[in-house]
Amino acid sequence: MQINKMAKLTVVFGGALIVVGLAGYFLTGRQSVTALIPAFIGLPILALGGASIQTTKGTLFCLIAAILALIGFGGCVPGVIKLVTLLSGGEVARHAAVYAQSITAFLSLIYLATYIRYKITRNTTN
Repeated sequence: MQINKMAKLTVVFGGALIVVGLAGYFLTGRQSVTALIPAFIGLPILALGGASIQTTKGTLFCLIAAILALIGFGGCVPGVIKLVTLLSGGEVARHAAVYAQSITAFLSLIYLATYIRYKITRNTTN
């Protein structure tokens, strides 16, 4: 995968996180600013993706985006655990937060896997 494709994927990933954050915030009646956390992570990732498209330092910007995705994934693991509890018939508080955290974790994991694959492919072809 070329850096330009990875940069475009970074823009899409950042945009998707922004959508998750805004949807969580507005669909819960704007009850808590914490619903916007995925958007707060997605905005710098989107900017890093845009910067990586326009500069020769694209790999650095994608690395920083991957680090942010890793932080986002780590912060959302408790939501994934709560989702498993919810799907197995258990009770959890704030269902919307559980769903938003799980979606954020899933998107972050896909982005991280793609980034790692990109780095492995790039290192073996050079």
